[in-house]
Amino acid sequence: MTENGKPKYFTLMEELKEEILSGQIQPGEKLPSENQLTEKYSLSRHTVRKAIALLEREGYVEAYHGKGTFCSEKMRHMKKSRNIAVVTTYISDYIFPRLIQGMDNILSEQGYSIILKNTGNSRQKEARCLEELLQKDIDGLIIEPSKSQLSCRHPNLYENLDKYQIPYVFIQGIYTEMKDKPHILMDDVRGGYLVTQYLLELGHRRITGFFKADDIQGINRHKGYVKALQEAGISYDPDAVVWFHTEDRKSKPAMMVREMVRSGNLPDGIVCYNDQIAVQVIETLEACGLKVPEDISVTGYDNSLYAQRGTGITTIAHPQEKLGEMAAELILEKIAGVPEEDSKVERMIQPELIIRGSCRKYD
Repeated sequence: MTENGKPKYFTLMEELKEEILSGQIQPGEKLPSENQLTEKYSLSRHTVRKAIALLEREGYVEAYHGKGTFCSEKMRHMKKSRNIAVVTTYISDYIFPRLIQGMDNILSEQGYSIILKNTGNSRQKEARCLEELLQKDIDGLIIEPSKSQLSCRHPNLYENLDKYQIPYVFIQGIYTEMKDKPHILMDDVRGGYLVTQYLLELGHRRITGFFKADDIQGINRHKGYVKALQEAGISYDPDAVVWFHTEDRKSKPAMMVREMVRSGNLPDGIVCYNDQIAVQVIETLEACGLKVPEDISVTGYDNSLYAQRGTGITTIAHPQEKLGEMAAELILEKIAGVPEEDSKVERMIQPELIIRGSCRKYD
């Protein structure tokens, strides 16, 4: 027993814990060896081991055979940093500035700052972002998953977030194996249905679809496209669908449009994955001597600035700022420990059709 009546191992444990909590011992830093602690505090090795075992049980340290005992990385996240990490696939003038603005509207009011990262829709870069963020002081994470239609290559990093009790929220997509995790999505099946149904109502029957194959949004928008065709009694033709990936998104849609023109196998309407693809399709058609909508009607998705230029593109509204605000509100709920059944945040955003000048009634 020590003078304060506590066992010696407990007193040593408390002193080491104080050094960890005060920052004298940093997360990831190696603690003095058993021999060094024995000599410094004039204690037996048995007493030192009991103190270390207590710290390990409470999660303050981690012992690695042959390497020593280290301050747990979990300690990096024990103090509130007032930082929220936001990881998106891209940072551009497309929809992301408004998305971030929505998050900042809510988070800044609550005294939080945003740490912003982007992955270029690369799973490898997403892993690097998560590894880096796990070394930083963050209270929560809002993330748009990369290539969300494919399986997650780094579930261990999400497991580490769970281990360190860092809540995270997925937006705009979610990995199939993580569907039980908090997420906010748009009803993309409904969105794909609405644009296809609109072309059908205008009298179009030969409708081609351009969809992204490696994001869940593309898969779901395609499902809506198929549903609308089937309801109209039109058989689904897989040859009328162009699938592209992240890596060829800037070239394949244009290439396939040129091939359609060359072969004479032209549709009367085209449903595009998003507004960026719609612009690429329209510019290629016009370069080939065709006019939109006089010759072919084209739709987009997201209601971005691209869709609002000139006579505009018929598209699906993307409530960018609202989505950002919803994601921020949800991560704050998770940080506060609000039970799922008491959450006040919607998890599914309903799409809205925006009609502009890229479509016309088909004679």
